[in-house]
Amino acid sequence: MWKDKGIKIIILMLAALLNVGCGSNEAVAASTMNQSTEAVTTLESTEQLPMSQQPEQTLEESSTEAYVEEEKQKVDLVMVGDVLLHEKVAQSGQMPDGTWQYDHLFAQVRDEIEAADLALVNQEVILGGRELGLSGYPSFNGAYEVGDSLVNAGFDVVLHATNHALDKGRKGLLNCIHFWKEKYPQIAVLGIHETKEEADTVYVTEVNGIRIAILNYTYGTNGISLPKDMPYAVDIWNEDKIRTDMQKAKEAADFIVVCPHWGTEYKLQESKDQQQKAQFLADQGADLIIGTHPHVIEPVIWIQSASGKEVLVYYSLGNFINATSGTGQGTAARMVGAMAQVTIEMDEQNRPYISSYGVEPLVTHNVSGTGQITTYRLKDYTEEFAGQNEMRKQDPSFSLSYCQSICREVFGDLYQQ
Repeated sequence: MWKDKGIKIIILMLAALLNVGCGSNEAVAASTMNQSTEAVTTLESTEQLPMSQQPEQTLEESSTEAYVEEEKQKVDLVMVGDVLLHEKVAQSGQMPDGTWQYDHLFAQVRDEIEAADLALVNQEVILGGRELGLSGYPSFNGAYEVGDSLVNAGFDVVLHATNHALDKGRKGLLNCIHFWKEKYPQIAVLGIHETKEEADTVYVTEVNGIRIAILNYTYGTNGISLPKDMPYAVDIWNEDKIRTDMQKAKEAADFIVVCPHWGTEYKLQESKDQQQKAQFLADQGADLIIGTHPHVIEPVIWIQSASGKEVLVYYSLGNFINATSGTGQGTAARMVGAMAQVTIEMDEQNRPYISSYGVEPLVTHNVSGTGQITTYRLKDYTEEFAGQNEMRKQDPSFSLSYCQSICREVFGDLYQQ
């Protein structure tokens, strides 16, 4: 899915056209107005044509086409699952020159993330900075440079309501919040809060004329209590709070996305608890539900709300990146993740709907060394890569065909090999 960059170009060209009047410049603008995602290429090629070969079009026709293009409302949304910073992943960011960066984690899928109109990621691990010491399972802490690479990859929304949000206590939480606020104020960071006012505010963003609310909750924080003076610090699943938040979202947005951190780890099928929570969210007004936490992929289905509305549910996107130390049969499934792909449009009555959806299966290429571990689209993964994947030492069943079979089992016809 690609960003529709044609609208901005069309508006600029129309403005230029109105300033200079008709003639040869009109032909260039009119040609450009017929384009959407290919607007830039078309403009360049048209300028190289002799005037006699450029298409003729009236100002009225050009203005009409520009208006139609401007009115089109569509959002391509993508989301990936858990960025899980096991020790191997964390240490892969130390470069030979002593600097730290994690762009390699996202390099193979960055194009699709950047192309989306709205890109979400579940940042499983708190980013408390190297000053607190990088650590893996069971009490995680990640480097700020992971956040730099999330931004470089093109993510717009970072989800932090996870069971690991308080792994480094109040200090880790505040370090993470301050990093985002001070360095990347344009990035939406959901699920963790410094103030009650922030916790009571529902995030709404307008993209291509569609107002989208995004909510993020976790089932818990691994038994770690919230700071006594910050009971609002993490968005814990609470039905009363969710009802209140959903009401605010319905008043402010056209479309509501809820991202719950839920479910049972390592299960390829959603639990009854997930089903019940999904139904609750649908009944409260959610339009799209995308879940995380199980560390493996789970089914994508439609459910019906109490009012009869169809709601799309991705029960779990699995891990985006990980280097689990687990061993034995079934561990290999943790290498398989997915990118949710959803297109949202407005109908003739100005009501939002999901016009298309899908999944892009992913696989963690688990190898040691600086800047080596990364995530590929499964369709780009090879037998050679699978043979290099160090997961084979932990679970010999790992192979390219194994990853494909997991996707067929979980996604069914939605997975197109």
